[in-house]
Amino acid sequence: MTDTSAVQTETGFDTVLRFILPDRDCRGRLVRLGPVLDEILSAHDYPPPVKHCLAEALVLTALMGSMLKDEQDQMTIQARSEEGLIRLLVCDYRDGALRGYAEVAPDVPAQVGANPRLETLFGKGHLAVTFDLASTGQRYQGIVPLEGENLSEAIETYFAQSEQLPTRVRTAMAFGQDGGIAGGMLVQHLADGEEGRERLHVRFDHPEWEHVSILADTISHGELVDQALSMEALVWRLFHEEHELRTDGLVPLRKGCRCSAEHYASILSRFGKEERAEMANDAGDIVVDCAFCSREFAIPGMLDEVS
Repeated sequence: MTDTSAVQTETGFDTVLRFILPDRDCRGRLVRLGPVLDEILSAHDYPPPVKHCLAEALVLTALMGSMLKDEQDQMTIQARSEEGLIRLLVCDYRDGALRGYAEVAPDVPAQVGANPRLETLFGKGHLAVTFDLASTGQRYQGIVPLEGENLSEAIETYFAQSEQLPTRVRTAMAFGQDGGIAGGMLVQHLADGEEGRERLHVRFDHPEWEHVSILADTISHGELVDQALSMEALVWRLFHEEHELRTDGLVPLRKGCRCSAEHYASILSRFGKEERAEMANDAGDIVVDCAFCSREFAIPGMLDEVS
């Protein structure tokens, strides 16, 4: 067996480890979030069940976003409901930059545990996964119901229905006085290897895929959030009996809110003069609230052209 991870510097927090099992036509991603997770979650005082769900969504966004090829490509997860504890949850990824936000109902019952079912969190809602490809200008979107125990199960449904890709996802979150840790693994079977190509004959019961998915199911919650266990050691622990295991590079992660006064001024300049006048306050400024980082930006001078 070939173990290329042994020659690399072992990863810590806030990094995605990409790996391939060539003989099984499978690819995978491992991620463990730490300081970046705390930085994103600290923007709002989320109740425990919302914090747990948003942390899982950020792990899923990092796992899926790290599969993008172009630096300007973007992947977005959006969960929406009109009746649940969480009305809107949005996370996106672009070139290693990760951000997320949840809009919470006014009152969260105290009896709701830290890790409730999706039905408790969202009621009847839907999950949309969107890929915006910069090189072609194309947008691909798949929408699935918010059903199952957690967001990971909903993502597996997305890949099965929208991408026809056999996929297993495992996530884990742990919060303590010193902050949070969130980890996850995603493995997929690609019928023609890493690039996929023709997928008309993908089999969800393919023996190679069944073997890998069974191994993936053995990963434990504790292993995913164990900061003393590197991701290289974890993927080796799972697949050390394979003929060949290749790591395919590391992707560093960072908090990536794109808000700035210049950014919002550019967006507002696209509106007509009358529309900008309606948005402005008595001082003539347009105040923009960034939900991702909980900051307000007062954009001055937007009414200069309004007579």
